Parts: sequence; C-alpha cells; structure tokens
Amino acid sequence: MSANELPASIPPLEPLVFLLDVDNTLLDNDRFGADLDAHLEQAFGAAERVRYRAIYDRLRDELGYADYLGALQQLRTGLGDDPELLRMSAFLLEYPFAARFFPQALDTVAHLRTLGPVAILSDGDIVFQPRKVQRSGLWEAVEGRVLISVHKELMLSAVQRRFPAARYVMVDDKPQVLARMKLAWGDILTTVFVRQGHYAADAAQTPPNPAPDRTVDAIAELRDKDLAFFAPATAALAQPA
Repeated sequence: MSANELPASIPPLEPLVFLLDVDNTLLDNDRFGADLDAHLEQAFGAAERVRYRAIYDRLRDELGYADYLGALQQLRTGLGDDPELLRMSAFLLEYPFAARFFPQALDTVAHLRTLGPVAILSDGDIVFQPRKVQRSGLWEAVEGRVLISVHKELMLSAVQRRFPAARYVMVDDKPQVLARMKLAWGDILTTVFVRQGHYAADAAQTPPNPAPDRTVDAIAELRDKDLAFFAPATAALAQPA
C-alpha cells in the first residue's frame, strides 16, 4: 500500500454528510402514537391505555428513549393470557411506517443525496427503531447508513468514525438536541430545525441556545435547497446563560 492510500477499513473523508433524524422529521410519529392509543383502547379499554402510557413515560424517563416494546411487556402483567396481547405485538412490529412519511420526505432524501451522502441518526431501542427504519424503506433509501443510539448527541465520535466528513448537516425536529450537537461540534455542523410534531410547540416555550442555523416548517422545504443553504452560519455561537 502506497503512502497515499488509506486502509480499506477507513472510509474516505467526504466534504459534507447529511444526518437525518427519523421521528417527526421524516416520519409522522405523532400519527403513529395516535394510532397506537386507539388500538390499545380498542383492545384493552381506556384504563389499560392510560396504564400503558404511564409505563411508557416512566421507561422513557429511566432509559432516555421510547421503549414501546418494553412498555407492552410490562403491560402484560395483570392482563394474563389475553390473546389481544399477541395481536398487539404484531400491530407494533408490522405497523405500516411506509405510509407515515411526511409529504415529499423521500423526495427530500433523494435530493439531499445529490449533494452528499445521507445517513440516519436516530435515538431509540435496539429492536423497534431499526424495524421502523427498515419497514419504512429508509434503510434502503440511505443505503444502510444508519446509526441508532440512546442519545444521538453523545454519539458524535461514532458518527465521525462511521461517516468521516469535513462538515455535517443535522436535520431534526428537536431544537434542544440540535443545540447540544452545535455546542459540541461548532462550525463544522449546520443545524436545521424542522418545525413538525409536538416538539415544535415545546421549542416555542423554551428557546434553544444556540438557536438552529436554519429553520423550515416542513421537511419538504429542503427538497430544492442547494449547498449554499447549508453553508456554515457566520454568526458566532451564543453562549449559555
């Protein structure tokens, strides 16, 4: 191997890599949550739906991510051998996520791929979240460039090892996550806040610091943006209060 050659195991350094969140960024996860609540109530009644959500919220606080399957496992206690439990697992694992894309989300992914490699960077568990990415077609759309962790903002070194680049763009519906990533990476990261889903309302109540570099109202707005739109912000980062 010559001095100018990289080992085969080290990916080449890209000029720019796009990192895309999944829930409420590309997929309408609020719609999935509403469908899940309706199915739970139909199968087990309103009281068990409320109990499932209480379990879900507690697990999310404990684990740091949404554990739909773990909450279902704990809901099982008290329901005995109710056959609806087995059908409930099928509802989760076979949910039609391919029908829950926001308008033109896949067109946006295809457009961004003309500007640079696109990868999925998502929070979630080790079973349900990869299943969602696979069943929706996102896994194939990004050619297997997928990282799923408990907290994506703590996985930045893994991102740089897996997808080495001079610069990154992170597209997410959670501005607080974008702010933490921006503070960690600085000017090599352009943050794009997509104002979709319930986190958009939370952002209005608690503005992030630093603010996102770019803000759009829908993922489809990115489908015709050129590289200039994603250029580094020129303003200095705001300092935490």
